Amino acid sequence: MTDMSGVPRTPSRRLGLREGVTIGLGSMIGAGLFAAFAPAAARAGDLLLLAVVVAALLCAAGAHSMVRLAGRHHGQAGVYLYGRERLGLPFGYLAGWAFIVGKTASCAAMAMTVGLHLWPDYSKLVASLAVLAVLALDLQGARSSERLRTVLVLLVIALTVTFAVVMLVSPPVTADEPPPPLPGSGGVRGVLEATGFLFFAFMGFARLAPFGDLVEDAPRTIPRALTISLVLVTGLYLLVALALPHSLGPGWVAARQSPLAEAAEISGWPWLGPALRIGAVLVVGGALLSLMSGVARIILAMARDHHLPAALGTVEGRHRVPRRAVGVVAVGVVVLIMLVDVRGAMGYSAFLGLSYYGIAHASAWTLDRSVLSRLVPTLGLLACTVVALLLPWQSVAAGIVTLALGAFTGWVRWTTREDRPT
Repeated sequence: MTDMSGVPRTPSRRLGLREGVTIGLGSMIGAGLFAAFAPAAARAGDLLLLAVVVAALLCAAGAHSMVRLAGRHHGQAGVYLYGRERLGLPFGYLAGWAFIVGKTASCAAMAMTVGLHLWPDYSKLVASLAVLAVLALDLQGARSSERLRTVLVLLVIALTVTFAVVMLVSPPVTADEPPPPLPGSGGVRGVLEATGFLFFAFMGFARLAPFGDLVEDAPRTIPRALTISLVLVTGLYLLVALALPHSLGPGWVAARQSPLAEAAEISGWPWLGPALRIGAVLVVGGALLSLMSGVARIILAMARDHHLPAALGTVEGRHRVPRRAVGVVAVGVVVLIMLVDVRGAMGYSAFLGLSYYGIAHASAWTLDRSVLSRLVPTLGLLACTVVALLLPWQSVAAGIVTLALGAFTGWVRWTTREDRPT
């Protein structure tokens, strides 16, 4: 059984350190690994390794604030709860809104990643069909198997490490010279611009933080699990960031749609290319099923709190599925697939994700008055703001409009509620 965000609920046995680490790995290994390095390389150039380190530090700061907040406020609604309790209802609502729309964009990026690895020439059609398939499964109450996802993630990690070693030991020989880095790439700005896309690759890093009631010795286990999983994924991403530019140049990587699979196909072990494509489809497809269901559950919770239309707050059928909410998510994902490419979806999702964690840092800032306790939330909020604003202007503009629309909608619904507290 899973909760509204996809974390497995095990009433008979609480989660230990091993399960916490596997949940962390499963939350971060997905579409970002297979698609985010291309736009990141286009901006960071030869400094791609540094961009991975900066993104990891940004995530570590976010995890720090989330763990502190989870220790004070028990509940599984994440920053929607923390913002409401620490900053006031409007900020909680805004965090929930950013989560719903941002994760819907993540679903679009996942679906397009599946399409690019399965049938690149018709990637949007394949992505839309993947969403419809997931919708059909969701409506029947199907859930992704956490154990199967863990096996697939470990298999993908093994394939990725093998790929990176092959690329480093025996770089492929291409007919043409590697394209040079794109104009304007590199430098401090380029690294920070790349950090936004790599943040998308790490998103999900704090998935375990709000679920202390499911974790054995939560105050000790959750920080350790988050740290171990973040270190392992950072190591994997650093290995990829070293292997790809070293072998083919950042310009070549920047021009790819599925850089790992395309590079593997021209390596000394070309069978790794199809293997990585299959691994990407299976892992990202499973994550898509889990995430679409998780977004629908957040919509259900906010509708029951009267922050979204009441019609979205119902469950139906034998499996008690929020069918209307799931349908809304699926429609939103397909619309995004039609409107933007995978890089646009990643940028849009990253902007809203950074906004979400910005509210988390602002909430953590209120927990303690000491300067030392406020250092990480202050730096984290500043970093989230800077990195978000340095994403492509289209993503920034769309994200700002989305947040403004959410704030306005929330204000209207709050001021017109008949049961509003006086």
